[in-house]
Amino acid sequence: MKRRLYPDGRPSALARALNAVIARQHALGILTTSGSATLVVRGRRSGRPVALPLVIASVGGAQFVVSMLGEQAGWVRNVRAAGGRAVLLQDRRRVPVHLVEVPVEERAPVLREYLAVAPGARPHIAVDRHAPLAELAHVAADHPVFQVRRAD
Repeated sequence: MKRRLYPDGRPSALARALNAVIARQHALGILTTSGSATLVVRGRRSGRPVALPLVIASVGGAQFVVSMLGEQAGWVRNVRAAGGRAVLLQDRRRVPVHLVEVPVEERAPVLREYLAVAPGARPHIAVDRHAPLAELAHVAADHPVFQVRRAD
């Protein structure tokens, strides 16, 4: 299924359609879990808002979002181009946020929690969710992690 939805690490037309539906559900709080949300960020080329569903992992009282598809995910490039400015939609609430990239050496504990709360991401990250932190550290550079902070 991973190959069908994400060939070459990019979402297929089917994956994009499913993501649009799920993003809308998350934004409206329909059939969601406590960590699900919709990220809205300005497209780096189009300038239009781009919405996608994601899972928020909590570690040590802080919240994080992770790119299961790695560095080349469009939302990662959009967030970087937007200087970290984005909006999270959760349970009909619109929260302006600033996403701050986490250094590679600090990502392993976040990846562990992310794999625990985001089962759909597990096929995309080449380490078992029960692996020791040292193994997670080996793939940390391949998966950008951003801390979610409320925008001032």
